[in-house]
Amino acid sequence: MIEIIAHNLGPIMFVTVMAMLLIGYPVAFTLAAGGLIFFFLGVELSIFAPTEIRLFPNLLAANANRTFDVMRNEVLLAIPFFTFMGLILERSRMAEDLLDTIGQLFGPLRGGLAIAVIIVGGLLGATTGVVAASVIAMGLISLPIMMRYGYNRSVATGTIAAAGTLAQIVPPSLVLIVMSDQLGRSVGDMYIGALYPALMIMAMYCAYIAVLTMVQPKWVPALPPETRTLGGGILSLIAMIIISVAIHYAGMNLLYADMSYENRFVASATTATVFALCVSLVNRHFKLGLISRLTEQVIIVLIPPLALIFLVLGTIFLGIATPTEGGAMGATGALVLALIKRRLTLKTLKEALDSTTKLTAFV
Repeated sequence: MIEIIAHNLGPIMFVTVMAMLLIGYPVAFTLAAGGLIFFFLGVELSIFAPTEIRLFPNLLAANANRTFDVMRNEVLLAIPFFTFMGLILERSRMAEDLLDTIGQLFGPLRGGLAIAVIIVGGLLGATTGVVAASVIAMGLISLPIMMRYGYNRSVATGTIAAAGTLAQIVPPSLVLIVMSDQLGRSVGDMYIGALYPALMIMAMYCAYIAVLTMVQPKWVPALPPETRTLGGGILSLIAMIIISVAIHYAGMNLLYADMSYENRFVASATTATVFALCVSLVNRHFKLGLISRLTEQVIIVLIPPLALIFLVLGTIFLGIATPTEGGAMGATGALVLALIKRRLTLKTLKEALDSTTKLTAFV
């Protein structure tokens, strides 16, 4: 019996800790007490069972070395950088702007608001990397809107929960950083491996909403016309996308033909993105009417966070920067974006730093 318990100590510890949490014990005390209790049990039931009580302090002291090893790990240093980046963007109301704009874009379609929540959840997951932050932000912003326009409560809450969990797999996920350290693989490999599954999961979520619009259309209604404040203009957006893709193609094959493939791709993509953003900003400032208001808002709201994600992930994928360096660039870029939007205050910075400390310690 004792041998069976010794071989299954891990699952028993997990069940015990979960039971203590469900009873209502504080998380910190539960985890600490559970770890210490099962540490003593594990030592007692192992072949290293001490003959003297002095051995317990010696084994406990060895844990301090493990703690310092974790603190010296440069890969794990990326965790506070990515957490800080996401929290700054969240507190600068980026998620709110994204949801409003993408909701307007898909608003005429049944289930369009749910699809917008999934897309924004993926983008917010890519910038935050923390499930709790994504779910809280999406819940506070999108749930009241979905309820106001007649969405089924189960569909609305399920969509928000599913979109929030995308932060687990959409790079740069904090879970992937920890897994890379435990598995002995590079963070870049983990990110590349998780990219396509993340896109597939988002596509399946959107496909489920599309099926729901045919089976239960009353559960996922379209936005009323009076709420679409940005108006129409989808053809203008399609035209801008086609022009940007053409610029990217021309840059790849003509302007930057003498560069390596990776540098050509980055340079041409940057040129096309800057062109679209400049056209939108000039159109808004001088009121030229070259593109629709919807196209203008989509480009201005979407490009900065997408550029930040590309800056972080692109440099890691191409081997230009390590994950820690990429996280540092992302944190700096988030501060710059918040400053440009005039939403960076001392209070916002302090809250982000406090939350980063707590979340990093938890991870």
